[in-house]
Amino acid sequence: MKAAVYYQNGDPSVLRYEDVPDPACPSQGVLIKVEAVSIEGGDTLNRFRGALVTKPHIVGYQAAGEIIEVGAEVTHLRVGQKVATVNMFGSHAELRAVQSRTAWVIPDGFDPRKASVIPVAFGTADDCLFEFGRLKAGETVLIQAGASGVGIAAIQLAKRAGATVLATASSDERLERLKPYGLDHGINYKTEDVVQAVYRLTKNKGVDLVVDPVGGATLQGSLLSLGYRGRVSMVGQAGREPMQVDVSSMMAGNRSLSGVFLGAEIATDRVHNNIQRLIDEAARGEFEVVIDRTFPLAEAAAAHAYIESRQAVGRVLLIP
Repeated sequence: MKAAVYYQNGDPSVLRYEDVPDPACPSQGVLIKVEAVSIEGGDTLNRFRGALVTKPHIVGYQAAGEIIEVGAEVTHLRVGQKVATVNMFGSHAELRAVQSRTAWVIPDGFDPRKASVIPVAFGTADDCLFEFGRLKAGETVLIQAGASGVGIAAIQLAKRAGATVLATASSDERLERLKPYGLDHGINYKTEDVVQAVYRLTKNKGVDLVVDPVGGATLQGSLLSLGYRGRVSMVGQAGREPMQVDVSSMMAGNRSLSGVFLGAEIATDRVHNNIQRLIDEAARGEFEVVIDRTFPLAEAAAAHAYIESRQAVGRVLLIP
């Protein structure tokens, strides 16, 4: 099969488009012919500095496609079904093998390209808001990196839950594009002080919850944006900066900080069922899956570079 691979960590230029051996179907898993690869922020971070579990390494958490082989111990999936899949690596390829526990059935008629985006982005956003963020109707939430895949998912899910939604992005144009998905107030972090803007927009109350997939220096602003009993769901290091923060502001306001990693519970019944629910809801049109651009798999380096330019609004896909 063809795959986007690399032999050493680095910038997007390390990616090569090469022939590699086909993966074997695990006894408790499935083999799929990939139709769409959703490039995650973690994919670019792993390419930059993550472990090369295989060599050459095929990066990538998430892809959707058609099952072409079913493992001997799998009874609930069949050849010909379309599924969205997650694994720790291996998405940037024409074929991928995954455990059946991390494969979710795509309803008939739903675009596999959109389904490919849902497990990580929407599953993570849902956990940040509700499982760990305990968001309630009437509360106010700040979504850092609102134009990201997790950001757009969180905006829609929070708005649907009855929250007032604030979000940050790097330009007024990107913020404007978020309004149809439920954004109430946008903050351009290039031209405004985020904490000051939050307090202005909330009449000095601060927000009840922050979803922060950026980390680094941004995390400090997230903590300082909280109101009384506010919570931060910290879910990534997209900023690639050290996590050095002063947490002293948390105690006086009875605030809390939770780390969120969907992968830690991805195989549990709770998360598996939650992701299937989100896929089914998207198929019914209950929220929108936003795809910014698609690239051929052969142009994976260009796709990664485009993501890192921070121009995208929504997910960037690779198409084998």
